[in-house]
Amino acid sequence: MAKKLPKRIPYFPGCSMATTAKENNQSLKAMCESLGHKLIELKDWNCCGSSSAHSLNNGLAIDLASRNLALAPKNRPLLVACPSCLLRLRHAHHHLCRDYEARSQYEKTWDRPFDPDLEIIHYFDLLDRVGLENWPSLKNLRGLSFVAYYGCMLAQPPEMQHYQAHRGLMEKALTTLGAQDRPWGYGARCCGTFLSVVRPDVVAPLVDEIMGAAVQAKADCIVTACAMCHLNLEIRATAKRKIPVMHFSELLAIAMGDAGKKDWFSRHIIDPIPLLRARGIL
Repeated sequence: MAKKLPKRIPYFPGCSMATTAKENNQSLKAMCESLGHKLIELKDWNCCGSSSAHSLNNGLAIDLASRNLALAPKNRPLLVACPSCLLRLRHAHHHLCRDYEARSQYEKTWDRPFDPDLEIIHYFDLLDRVGLENWPSLKNLRGLSFVAYYGCMLAQPPEMQHYQAHRGLMEKALTTLGAQDRPWGYGARCCGTFLSVVRPDVVAPLVDEIMGAAVQAKADCIVTACAMCHLNLEIRATAKRKIPVMHFSELLAIAMGDAGKKDWFSRHIIDPIPLLRARGIL
């Protein structure tokens, strides 16, 4: 049985949530507070290394992630919202649990004992533990049709498949709130991730295919679980017809009573406000 989550949860935002996806960060905090949990950002956190570090230097990738693990308070879960950050931190913890020499180096480098029991959770875990029946629902999303886009980073490698995947959680939550789920086959398709910076020519066709499939499914919007996917879908789509891309946390925060008070939607490149107003959601 999953442990009950504390009211104050240590939180690792990661670089995307702190910069290009501030609206994701703000709406996530608003959503969590509506559920009775306050996210407490780790002091002096650093980049997890993401794709760049582990592609070039595995040792550096472990160290970057490990420093953040060393900052996490003991006897509390660490919540990570970005799927890429989640994967890197969980991978580092998994490695340290199984490698005595790496664990000894960790304790020498960061001057604190390694915590093998540290629980690294995604905000999907929080939603699941609170239980859909206990979510406050102040606004109905009826009239909005969507496709759920998880991206590929939430998929765990075989050695880490003991973590719950939560596939279908976005569809279940949003349909319970009145929105209509459109079936499609691109929910776990890779958006190109960090190739967006160095090879936009590779990313654009991937993103256009995803955007085109969402349009073909007759969805009003794409709902994402990943800030990097959201960014790529907005900045790299070259298709003539584009639909809004919404963070899952934004729609949940709206449904729970916070209608974009932090000016989230002005940060979107594909403006979702006309759609949300047309559906009576804003």
